[in-house]
Amino acid sequence: MCRWAAYRGEPLYLEELVTSPKHSLIEQSHCAVRAKTATNGDGFGIAWYGDRPEPGRYRDILPAWSDCNLKSIARQIRSPLFLAHVRAATGGGTRRDNCHPFVFGRWSFMHNGQIGDFEHLRRPMETMLDNELYSARSGTTDSELLFLLALQFGLDRDPLGAVAEALAFVERLAERLGRLALVRFTAAFSDGRDLYAIRYATDWKAPTLYAGPMGSNGGYCLVSEPLNDDDSAWVEVPDGSAIIVGENGVDVRLFGTADVAMAPASRLFSG
Repeated sequence: MCRWAAYRGEPLYLEELVTSPKHSLIEQSHCAVRAKTATNGDGFGIAWYGDRPEPGRYRDILPAWSDCNLKSIARQIRSPLFLAHVRAATGGGTRRDNCHPFVFGRWSFMHNGQIGDFEHLRRPMETMLDNELYSARSGTTDSELLFLLALQFGLDRDPLGAVAEALAFVERLAERLGRLALVRFTAAFSDGRDLYAIRYATDWKAPTLYAGPMGSNGGYCLVSEPLNDDDSAWVEVPDGSAIIVGENGVDVRLFGTADVAMAPASRLFSG
């Protein structure tokens, strides 16, 4: 399983998540404590938003702890919205185009989890993509394909609904093919304006997700595991939930695929 961290709020240096905290993302790359695999050394990536609508991105196949360029970039780049990921490969080779975050236009996306029997579902999943999205697929992971499916199903129009529709499609496809309908999905994605995250699994064993305030003026961080030992600063996001971090704070919603519909937002966090 992978580890990731995402932030939206007043501009912060990337190092505030990636390198500086006691349990930073680099620390998690070789010593994760709330994952099945403690080591996440199969590459890393960061995507950040600045003055242009599309995100900047830097990825490599080196372990995050051994890349001096990552530490230098994280110290210099300041952004109001960014995603960072360290990878433990469960499928797809260790190559740059399999490293998260994935980007398309103004969207960025990263994922921790898996699709059961993906090797049997990949081809029919790919056939759902139009030519533009199919041509954009450069890697071999289930994560990238889920991202492209969400774009196909209307991520620009209805972000949470599009992801729900993509996951529901995968579940129905697996059942139709007589395969195990197993999806474990904890993901973060952004259009450069709002930050979204979802924790969901068909077996209620989704990878972990925590939320906590960071910086000033209502900034929030979403992480696979807390960045420090202050347990009171972090709230575990329940399985079957979606989060939107926007200008007005944090909204948490129930999330599911049974009816491809979301419950109304509730204010579980204050801005």
